[in-house]
Amino acid sequence: MSQQGRKAQVVDTNVLIVANRRHNETRACANQCTQALLRIRHSGAIVIDDAHRILEEYRIYCSFSGQPGMGDAFFRWVYNNIARIDLVNRVAITPMVSPPQFFEQFPEHDALKTFDPSDQKFVAVANAHADKPPILQATDSKWWMWKDALRECGIVVEFLCQDEIQQTYERKFIASQE
Repeated sequence: MSQQGRKAQVVDTNVLIVANRRHNETRACANQCTQALLRIRHSGAIVIDDAHRILEEYRIYCSFSGQPGMGDAFFRWVYNNIARIDLVNRVAITPMVSPPQFFEQFPEHDALKTFDPSDQKFVAVANAHADKPPILQATDSKWWMWKDALRECGIVVEFLCQDEIQQTYERKFIASQE
């Protein structure tokens, strides 16, 4: 638990994007993402890195005004509460010199050698936090392939749109191998 008993969670950027309904996600998936973001705002905490790499990625995909979508509003809420350690937990992650998107806090596991470098910050943040908070994931189907290896390393991924992500993974990665 984070400070003051609020459940801390790491939130992948695609959760904010899906909550904003900017792609072809289903209404059910968008609603799941919206509900997850609302739960964090009302009774949880978000975990980001101390150098604001995650916040900077949010900024690329979300409006700083906090509108028009729920992902935008959540981004603005994080930004507005950055100094509130009970709401926004910041942990230090150490970038490696080569390659630069890798972090010392990223777990070593053979199955994670192909992990997307741009997403490693989320795993490193979860791994560096004392409580090993779960990572919320919406639609990035590659995460489905790494979920078991991450779990073996003590990192839990909560798939908000599990049926969709599993079907997409099977269509993209399993069917293409047959």
